Amino acid sequence: MPQSLVKNYIHITFSTKSRVPFIDEPIKNELFSYLGGICKNKECNPVVVGGHKDHIHILCLLSRKVALMDLIETLKTHSSKWIKTKGGDYENFYWQRGYGGFSVHYTQIDIVKKYIENQDEHHKKKSFKEEYLTLLKDYEIDYDERYVWD
Repeated sequence: MPQSLVKNYIHITFSTKSRVPFIDEPIKNELFSYLGGICKNKECNPVVVGGHKDHIHILCLLSRKVALMDLIETLKTHSSKWIKTKGGDYENFYWQRGYGGFSVHYTQIDIVKKYIENQDEHHKKKSFKEEYLTLLKDYEIDYDERYVWD
């Protein structure tokens, strides 16, 4: 076969270090746009970027040329450096060390997109920690909770 044809949608989520609520109204939309731009530059076209005060969610089409861990490293490194230029309130900003990456079937794209777009409403009832543990359970991912949170 002369072509490599790939279509992998991925739902990425990670939090701020110790879940400090750095992602506030003054920075939120600009941060989401910045993260989306990083995805585009890596040829991982974003469907939606969103999140809440202490974490982000990205739904993107993972490029066949990019390993997920490389995309995550680029997202975290560049956005962390960028956000620290946004004033004293963000000088101690860091992302957590780990991340969650979940495959999404193309028929579920609209459902995941709406889920990400409604994070503020969703987190009136559930913390990021509860949300993340639910994702791990739903995707049947084995984990040791001692190493999930930093």
